[in-house]
Amino acid sequence: MAKTANLNIRIDPDTKAEAEQLFSSFGITVTDAVNIFLRQSLMIGGLPFEMKQPRFNRETGAAMREARDLATGAVAAKGYSSAKELFAELDAEC
Repeated sequence: MAKTANLNIRIDPDTKAEAEQLFSSFGITVTDAVNIFLRQSLMIGGLPFEMKQPRFNRETGAAMREARDLATGAVAAKGYSSAKELFAELDAEC
């Protein structure tokens, strides 16, 4: 009989559910995935992926700041009374 050790981790429920769904599409459990991760880490002597900060080009960074400002209410979102009004403004920008 193989001996096993328990590993208890804390993770938010949404991440757990998404991971379970992803790994089940491969026919494995989260436990299987963690074991694969740990074995791969041991085989290569470190994390089995590169860790680095994401870098965005200037335009993407500006769009992300704008989205954050809109989401937090720091900048008021522009509204339109109709789709026709929206499309007219978009056409005028071109």
